[in-house]
Amino acid sequence: MTSDADRMMPSTEPVMLLDPDGRPTAAGALPPVEDLVRGYAGMVVARRFNEQASALVRQGRLAVYPSSSGQEACQVAAAHVLADGDWIFPTYRDTAAVVARGVDPVETLVLLKGDWHSGYDPYDRHVAPLTTPLATQLPHAAGVAHAARLRGEPTVVLALCGDGATSEGDFHEALNFAAVFRAPVVFLVQNNRYAISVPLSRQTAAPSLAHKGVGYGVPGEQVDGNDLAALLTVLSGAVARARAGEGPQLVEAHTYRMQAHTNADDATRYRSDEEVAAWVARDPLVRLEAYLRAEGALDDARAATIAADAEDVARRTRDGINEDVEPDPEDLFRHVYSRPTPQLVEQLAMVRDELARDALAAAPTRQEAGR
Repeated sequence: MTSDADRMMPSTEPVMLLDPDGRPTAAGALPPVEDLVRGYAGMVVARRFNEQASALVRQGRLAVYPSSSGQEACQVAAAHVLADGDWIFPTYRDTAAVVARGVDPVETLVLLKGDWHSGYDPYDRHVAPLTTPLATQLPHAAGVAHAARLRGEPTVVLALCGDGATSEGDFHEALNFAAVFRAPVVFLVQNNRYAISVPLSRQTAAPSLAHKGVGYGVPGEQVDGNDLAALLTVLSGAVARARAGEGPQLVEAHTYRMQAHTNADDATRYRSDEEVAAWVARDPLVRLEAYLRAEGALDDARAATIAADAEDVARRTRDGINEDVEPDPEDLFRHVYSRPTPQLVEQLAMVRDELARDALAAAPTRQEAGR
């Protein structure tokens, strides 16, 4: 147990380095401008990716899509603060973070299309599968971090979740386990004010979600989730402390999802147009672009190049999702266990037999073939 109680307490206000108009605050030094330009490019891709995925739902090519439009700064910062050997554990809304981590955009959306498994190899980019059940990925993230510590590896795990997930038992178990065993994991809570339609006031009576770490011995911090500069600074610090052996860290990012929970949600039933408009004015993309243009780090030509790159990602995503893939029924059995159980072997034989009989029934008879 730590005796330094003051170290656990988050700041009274979220850390902000750029105000909503893109002007530097007096809260601290900004990250290098090249990091901010890279982050801006990532956010442009993320915004266009969200738009394209939402369009694919309307076209019937995706079953569902939970947009992260408005939360792009959180998504991109989460991916950019990690080293190659680190892991990221996303939720269903963190597709933009997965793409920013280097996973193919088409493979990122395969799960939401309804195809098999998660759509990508988690070990390729150290990205765990997208998780739909709330908070179930958090104990897994703590476990991976604990295993890395036992092996003496420098790995840090960053686990994403929303404000609604903090009401789940898995959140409690993950933070408690990580704190007791000093697992090098950073928990990033994207507080977008609503768990589907349930407002934050119905989720907690705590001063902030970052304060929840105090009870577990986990230091917490609040950050403006629409300020990429602040996110890079706060998350980089949290990752560095976790890597240095200081145990788990909790970061609450105050942000907002501009779109509905999913395409199946009617957000007008629980939030007003005025509320949405107030957060649109805090758009993370507009904020960072204003700063970069004022600093001369972004002009029309460079912005056009970044937009063209984002459009290319959207095109590749659209073409890939629109390509029909013939499923192989035997995939149902190939990827369950490394050594198939007797039951799976028996079931596979039954499927093969049924497919063979179907093929035989569909084949033309000799008489039909000679006509």
